[in-house]
Amino acid sequence: MEKAWFDEAVTGRSRAEIGIPETPDESFVLTDDDTIASIQQAHREACEAAREATAPLELTDILPGNRRGPLPLRFVYLHVLRELAQHCGHADILREQILAEDGASATS
Repeated sequence: MEKAWFDEAVTGRSRAEIGIPETPDESFVLTDDDTIASIQQAHREACEAAREATAPLELTDILPGNRRGPLPLRFVYLHVLRELAQHCGHADILREQILAEDGASATS
């Protein structure tokens, strides 16, 4: 998500140039090389690259590279925050289901 919303949108590079799948659904396909550690490292690197790419920008700056068309940086930040919150909610639901199957309390 960080690569699409910050690298693609800020730089205008294609997804192929960035090295990410063309569609979001394809990003959920894992390979044998994908481990928790490798995915965490890739996420840290993408977040650092996003911070570097956006550091010189203002919230009102228009980012040219999004497939929806040019968007202000403020919109991109808010969209990414919404996506993160949504997916954290999904993770919490999964956690509660796993704990319920184990007979553990979801609040522990």
